[in-house]
Amino acid sequence: MDSGALTTADAPLVVAGRTFKSRLIIGTGKYKDYAENAAALEASGADMVTVALRRVNLSDPASPRLVDFIDPKKVTYLPNTAGCFTAEDAVRTLRLAREAGGWSLVKLEVLSDQRTLYPDMTETLAAAKALIADGFEVMVYCSDDPVFAKKLEDAGCVAIMPLGSLIGSGLGIQNPVNIRLIVEQSRVPVIVDAGVGTASDAAIAMELGCDGVLMNTAIAEAKDPIRMARAMKHAVIAGREAYLAGRMGKKRYADPSSPLGGLI
Repeated sequence: MDSGALTTADAPLVVAGRTFKSRLIIGTGKYKDYAENAAALEASGADMVTVALRRVNLSDPASPRLVDFIDPKKVTYLPNTAGCFTAEDAVRTLRLAREAGGWSLVKLEVLSDQRTLYPDMTETLAAAKALIADGFEVMVYCSDDPVFAKKLEDAGCVAIMPLGSLIGSGLGIQNPVNIRLIVEQSRVPVIVDAGVGTASDAAIAMELGCDGVLMNTAIAEAKDPIRMARAMKHAVIAGREAYLAGRMGKKRYADPSSPLGGLI
């Protein structure tokens, strides 16, 4: 019998009733051009991309357009509110996005300051409530605070997206304890968003039980973005498999692989 047949198949990532084949989400910023972005997307295996509406050309035919390189009929576009620092601004941006492209599944982020890009959780919660009341399905970028994460879920957010560390920092998962607490309490998908720098960071996020990982800079600013995208694909898969497998317990002392009893 094939030993692989004994392994229980994993359920796919489902967000707001939408099923995705990949647990990796990538961005559409900082690449040298849209062609490189599209190549990285293919290498990553992702089927969802975030789109910063204020920075990405979707409609001007006189300039290169993202839609000419990444087909929105084949890949889920996730409009986000990058660059918004108030709830009012974020809500206005996503309402304009819905009018322009019909998007209802969105990523909300409301930032506190330019230096850290840390989320302003009071404004984030206010924006989330307003958007949900207006019919949006909100995936929400947030701090790694389990209390606020629960408030966002209770408000109706369809995915909780705690930061691993500061946006674009590449510092990795700085608070694994809080990420694990958020995973344990959440009934909606938990997707680490921000701070991933390399493949091991993505694997750690998945080993903590997260449902997915979102990244942009880690791929776009790698010396070889296409190869890094491919590495992230494998890291997310490996981390998820390790989580499902259940790691061995940590021990204070050695435990030999072969029994010591009965030695000649």
